Amino acid sequence: MRIGIDLGGTKTELIALDESGKTQLRLRKPTPAGSYTETIALIRMMVLQAESELQCTASVGIGTPGAASTRTGLMKNCNSTCLNGRPLQQDLELALGREVRISNDANCFALSEAVDGAARDANVVFGVILGTGVGGSIIAHRQVLEGINRIGGEWGHNPLPTPAADEQPGPACYCGRYGCIETWLSGPGMSRDHDRITGNHLTAERIAQLAGEGDAACAQTMARYLDRLARALAGVINILDPDVIVLGGGLSNIDMLYEQLPLRWGPYIFSDSVSTSLLPPMHGDSSGVRGAAWLWGQ
Repeated sequence: MRIGIDLGGTKTELIALDESGKTQLRLRKPTPAGSYTETIALIRMMVLQAESELQCTASVGIGTPGAASTRTGLMKNCNSTCLNGRPLQQDLELALGREVRISNDANCFALSEAVDGAARDANVVFGVILGTGVGGSIIAHRQVLEGINRIGGEWGHNPLPTPAADEQPGPACYCGRYGCIETWLSGPGMSRDHDRITGNHLTAERIAQLAGEGDAACAQTMARYLDRLARALAGVINILDPDVIVLGGGLSNIDMLYEQLPLRWGPYIFSDSVSTSLLPPMHGDSSGVRGAAWLWGQ
């Protein structure tokens, strides 16, 4: 039995999968606000509760909003800031009395889709998160490629490729640079671009909806977004050449992405043909917690 835990800022979710990947148990609890020690205690309690109900001892994998530093082993880049600077893996292993595997939430999303989701038959998968931020992950032969610096797949903080004159230097990014892919392709990035051109603030989901209903200004915003996303994904394809790209996050629900992007990325890709598939997630919001369970392989 494999237990996966998705440690979110507001909720912590646990899933238990059997050998075939079938869900045997789900638990969901509010994440303690701002308390590291209470977070450790919550995860321990949820694991012990699940094992008691299932009458077994399970492997434990955890998806986190950040990553452990390769230099210090301490957590970094977590939007749940109480985790930053803490030895999360070591403390969880001490609390549970066993080895625990940890990876960031983008890796868990992509791993889930590569193991038994939309990309289950692919050798190389690039998982994309398009939401309040832009994240990514590389899965090769059902294994996460974290990289020596544990930033494998973090395409969101590369510059937007081949920027037009009005895209330079680009919006300021929290990382300290300008014009990062995330500043253009996140949900807030799309909203900001629409506001910049029209003076009208709308959410990304609303822009996509109105574009589909024939609103000219929203259709133009979507056209700009699609071209930028096509350029950004073309850069990934040129370097990684994945079999499949799976989209996740809130913007992955925009249907036109799957139709339009393969029609737009060709001119930016160094090949006479492109066989990479672009797919929505099979497991939706459950991919992260399922991928945490699959950190223990098959």
